[in-house]
Amino acid sequence: MGTLIRDWTRPGETPCKSCKGSPHVCGLTIKHWQKLSAGGDEKAQQCGWLKNKYGISWQVVPRVLIELIRDPDPEKSGKVMEAMLQMKKIDIDMLRRAHAG
Repeated sequence: MGTLIRDWTRPGETPCKSCKGSPHVCGLTIKHWQKLSAGGDEKAQQCGWLKNKYGISWQVVPRVLIELIRDPDPEKSGKVMEAMLQMKKIDIDMLRRAHAG
């Protein structure tokens, strides 16, 4: 299985605006998700995991998910984990709302 943890910025760039709280998922996350999942098994999509057309499993994980799950407040990190477990592809805005309570 492959795990894709991607920093959604390049050196010298600012984070994409949608990662800061507007549309559902960062544009680059959507781009990676769409390319990797094209022709794959839709039933295998859960918690950021997908299976591509070659049967290889990938997890598309925005860095913010890792940061929110590592919150020292167990209630906040637990709410983030509960929210993530309900998702197919990771929705950054929903994670942030869960974290905020």
